[in-house]
Amino acid sequence: MLTISRLAAHAGVTVRAVRHYHKIGLLPEPERDRSGYRTYDAAAVVRLIRIHTLADAGVPLARVQELLDAGPEEFAAGVQEVDKELRAEIRRLQETRRRLARLAAGEHLALPQGVVDYLDRLRGLGVEERYIEMERDAWIMIAAQVPDLIDAVIVKKHEELDDPDMVKLYSLLGGSLDWPADDPRFVEVADLLERLMIRAVEAGEVGDDGFDDQFVALMDSAVLQSAPGAARLLAILEERGWRGWTRIERVPADRLKTYLQPPS
Repeated sequence: MLTISRLAAHAGVTVRAVRHYHKIGLLPEPERDRSGYRTYDAAAVVRLIRIHTLADAGVPLARVQELLDAGPEEFAAGVQEVDKELRAEIRRLQETRRRLARLAAGEHLALPQGVVDYLDRLRGLGVEERYIEMERDAWIMIAAQVPDLIDAVIVKKHEELDDPDMVKLYSLLGGSLDWPADDPRFVEVADLLERLMIRAVEAGEVGDDGFDDQFVALMDSAVLQSAPGAARLLAILEERGWRGWTRIERVPADRLKTYLQPPS
């Protein structure tokens, strides 16, 4: 007869594991001898080895009992089912590892690959990292707001970077975070934006952007908080009949005078 420590040694497990198997009902607990010690026979060794073999192969302990009591056909089917579950878990873990690897670069957090590629393209154009981080945060909100539209939106943004005026605009905006409010370069930025918007209007590309008014207001406020010079740029655009930042709109000529008139 064997003590619990000898039983564990024969099966290649720890005494703690044996006690756990007792607790969950996988290994029947034997009678104790006159001294109060558990004693085990060869059948216990065989069962413990089978338990350990199944568990070591990746079978969840909750399924071990089922397989131990199964006939040959049921056992084979049970093993196949466990294998299917493990393969699904492996795929899930592999995807988790890929996501964790992508998170090493901060903008991968909550952003689709197309947006990440776009931000990398801005880096390639020499846009300052501080501005890219501000734009990254805006894209995170946009991706959450219109996940079904984000791919089409980002394709359009990539196309816009083929326009020399857009590239020049980004080169100016990248450094604008440190400009004083009276910096004359704000006028140059406004000129570029107005030129780009006029082309968009003429091409019929200005319309429903999929954002509700509350979200547009949130995005505009984020820009004003992150970029002190944004208020100056918006003021210049308003003087020329444009309003907004996230959704730049043309103010009708018959409303422009009223729009620009300060409140009494």
